[in-house]
Amino acid sequence: MQIVGVKFKPVGEIEYYNSNGLEIKKGESVICESENGLMFGVVDVETQEKDTEGQFKKVLRIATDGDKKKLEDIHKKESEAIAFAKKMARFHKLEMKVIDAEFTFDMTKLSFTFTADGRVDFRELLKSLASEFKTRIELKQVGVRDEAKILGGYGPCGRPLCCANHLRDFGKVSIKMAKDQGLSLNPTGINGVCGRLMCCLSYEEDDYAKALQKMPKLNSKVQTPDGEGTVTFNNVLKDEVSVKFVNEDGSYNIKDYALGEIRFERKNAEQN
Repeated sequence: MQIVGVKFKPVGEIEYYNSNGLEIKKGESVICESENGLMFGVVDVETQEKDTEGQFKKVLRIATDGDKKKLEDIHKKESEAIAFAKKMARFHKLEMKVIDAEFTFDMTKLSFTFTADGRVDFRELLKSLASEFKTRIELKQVGVRDEAKILGGYGPCGRPLCCANHLRDFGKVSIKMAKDQGLSLNPTGINGVCGRLMCCLSYEEDDYAKALQKMPKLNSKVQTPDGEGTVTFNNVLKDEVSVKFVNEDGSYNIKDYALGEIRFERKNAEQN
């Protein structure tokens, strides 16, 4: 079977379709079947032969200039739909934030995306929207990470948000990743604009985890050229270890050593 990979949003998931005998190149626009109606998409994986089983929906045709013009008109209607939905949400006194609207290409369905702190009884809103747009209406609640992906913006690094720029899926991110990288656990330093841990914390986690395996455990005892001390910090990038020495009068000093200058039991090398 010949299939193509199509995406319907700039950073959306790639969905595979039967090419329907068409030779389609990457970057070409196509009109596809879907469960909800016709969809306008862009080919991200061009036509290729696959030894695969299962049913695939079909690409109906390569998009024409008329289709592209229609898509522009649809996007204008979607902007108007968002404004109307926000107005109706206020009218019905609903604690929700409408962030997106999307028509199918044949305009047989209109989907709204919103965020809210809790569950929302949007039955009356649904009636208002159906009455206004005379088509099937779907209301979908998403989280703050999805909101950032949809709305876009810039991260603390000054670059476009990863989720809106190139990440198709949200990977697992944990506070341990920030600890492994020696970052301050201040939320302003490790949280993104969505208020959750920054996705980029996971990018180098495997390298940090491997590097930490050869370093001593924090708060463990190590032998240095200046005697025994306690590990306070592992600088993975420099292969250095910060060691604290306590003086007889209770004061202390901290000194940095190259990893090769200290001795420690290898069983202590696993990081908490």
